[in-house]
Amino acid sequence: MKILVFGGSGKIGSAVAWDLAQDKEIEAIGIVGRHKDSLERVKNWINSDKIVVHVLDINDKQAAIQLMKQYKVGAITLPNRKTSYKIVHYAIEAGLHIVDTIEEFHRTPDPYEIEGLEVPSGMTLEEYGEWLHNQAVKNSVTFVDGMGFAPGLSNITLGEGIRKIDEAEIAVARVGGIPSKEAAQRHPLRYMITWAFEHVLREYMIKLKVIKDGKIVEVNAATELERFRFNKFGKDEELECAITPGMPSFLFTRPQLKEFAEKTVRWPGHWQGVQTLKECGMLDIEPVDFSGNKIVPREFLLSIIAPRLLPNEGETDVCVMYNTLIGKKDGKRVKIEYFMWDEADTKNNMSSMMRATGFPMAITANMMARGKIKETGIVAPEDGIKGPLYEEFIAELKKRNITILEEVQTN
Repeated sequence: MKILVFGGSGKIGSAVAWDLAQDKEIEAIGIVGRHKDSLERVKNWINSDKIVVHVLDINDKQAAIQLMKQYKVGAITLPNRKTSYKIVHYAIEAGLHIVDTIEEFHRTPDPYEIEGLEVPSGMTLEEYGEWLHNQAVKNSVTFVDGMGFAPGLSNITLGEGIRKIDEAEIAVARVGGIPSKEAAQRHPLRYMITWAFEHVLREYMIKLKVIKDGKIVEVNAATELERFRFNKFGKDEELECAITPGMPSFLFTRPQLKEFAEKTVRWPGHWQGVQTLKECGMLDIEPVDFSGNKIVPREFLLSIIAPRLLPNEGETDVCVMYNTLIGKKDGKRVKIEYFMWDEADTKNNMSSMMRATGFPMAITANMMARGKIKETGIVAPEDGIKGPLYEEFIAELKKRNITILEEVQTN
């Protein structure tokens, strides 16, 4: 089995490659990026002869497709929609099975802040997603879209819960990567960068769709603030969450829900700070005049705040999940909850976000390489990982010291 990792020099891509290298049956893992030095550093860190470095300009379509034809499965860990869509498009044409971490359900691209996404001539944005799906079906390509931590683990846990009951009514995913409690006190917004921060800010600003009263409606991101206490795995912490665009596939794969939203978890105070920045216009992307020059407020903010959000020596992160499903089974009201609290692996110099996002991607790529996911076209995580495969997936996570706790209450 040979698996190709796009964005292989990034944190998530390197975690995917690291995990795959532990499997004796995988013969080669290609890591793809623009800079040879960065890729070589990842290869040395993984310390495996299976790692093959591929320097590639993704704008070179023919070179990309030629490379893809040498592998069976590709894992895409690129941080924005422009590059992600481009690789997806190439892969479908090349016949490469793929798993992608971008949260968007590609059959229905959202129209806000498209990050340079290039739509083929003569096609609308709405048509492009469906066209990609149809081309994947035509070429017998499996494309698991939005797999990682959130989306990914959030999708498959709630998706499996819905299969276990007779009638699903409410599903809420609360997920997020946060600094350790100690580190949070040393950073603005009680936040630390563990993921592409430009993309995080996009998620704070766009409009997104949720389900309310059985109808799909559009709401502003970073609204409907909720405070909750997480008291599993020996922890007892007060956290907050607000709506973000993390699991749009549920709007189409689970339309029976009366209420659905995905919320991003942060330490108390973060969302209030974000709201202040929004009200001041600091997260806007329309240029403004400043001393005779045009500046983009968000870009200016990034230049100032990003260095202050980078981890300091010894600081670690946590990935938190608290999902709730409410419905009926055998005529009784049932609530199923899913919990996760994952911490960084300091021994292997791996953040929790690398683990919680990269490992699910690697497990999925491995399953695809073994032919365990049969569906073709664009496949949402909740539809690709189900039943016995879900149980296998959860067991594989546990081998990597990521535990998903499921609790069921009936009344």
